[in-house]
Amino acid sequence: MLVTALGTTALTATALVGCSSGDSATTESGRPTVVASTNVWGSVAEAVVGDRADVTAIISDPSADPHSYEASPGDAAALSEASLVVYNGGGYDEFVDDVLGSAGDVPSVDAYSLLEGHADDADHAAGEDHAHDHSGETNEHVWYDPEIAAATAEAIATELGKVDPDNAAYYTENAEAFHDDIHEITDITDRIAQQKPGAPVAQTEPIAHYLLEGAGVDDKTPEDFEDAIEEGNDPSPAAVAATRDLFTGKGVDVLVYNIQTEDAVTEDVRRIAEENGIRVVEVTETLPAGQDYVSWQRTAAQDLADALGVV
Repeated sequence: MLVTALGTTALTATALVGCSSGDSATTESGRPTVVASTNVWGSVAEAVVGDRADVTAIISDPSADPHSYEASPGDAAALSEASLVVYNGGGYDEFVDDVLGSAGDVPSVDAYSLLEGHADDADHAAGEDHAHDHSGETNEHVWYDPEIAAATAEAIATELGKVDPDNAAYYTENAEAFHDDIHEITDITDRIAQQKPGAPVAQTEPIAHYLLEGAGVDDKTPEDFEDAIEEGNDPSPAAVAATRDLFTGKGVDVLVYNIQTEDAVTEDVRRIAEENGIRVVEVTETLPAGQDYVSWQRTAAQDLADALGVV
């Protein structure tokens, strides 16, 4: 795996203190505590809570895989004692479900669970099944969908407002502002969809599925290749050959490349792409240092637009 400069986003980290069952957890500051599974959802939570609550993220290390992460006793305590837990869901960060299943009634927001209603939104879905990737299976990487991030922010405001009613209006106002801010991302993907509809692309694994879908481009990657890389397995020789053929045959315009799951296979794919003049767009699963959710996703969208020659 590539060693990168990625790190923890600027989340407010304070010591969690215990609480009795049924009580609202607070930190030593007296504010509610929000515990997020990853720094991505921690950043969304911070946009909502401002200076009225404290946010911590369990995973911020780019080398940690949420799919296989096992909660430490400290993680379990933080999740169990939180005023609100925010996580991805959909099997991505299953360690949270495991903890919450035995922790009692802990308020939580599961971003993935918001996908179904979002897919039914005719204005956003534009006649397509937003909840599925090109293989017909549900894609759990919902943070690459800005509208899901905005819906998650609104759910955070609602749930935290129940715990902290004195600041409920403040949380709602911040969630609405966050929803406005995501247009910085969707304005770019809308331009891609208008100027390069159906542009052929490939990706090393389906991390950025919702970014590509929002941009209206066509993921040509062999399903077997993407699935194997995501699961940490070696793709079959046939899948590797088919993927290489996309680049040698100029079958795609861009390779979307997850730098957090680099191995010999993906490095070879990137080399072949670059040797054949295919532009590479780097993406990540966790926030780069110094960025928040909106700036991170705006950069990813703009990088895709630039690679496709969108103006």
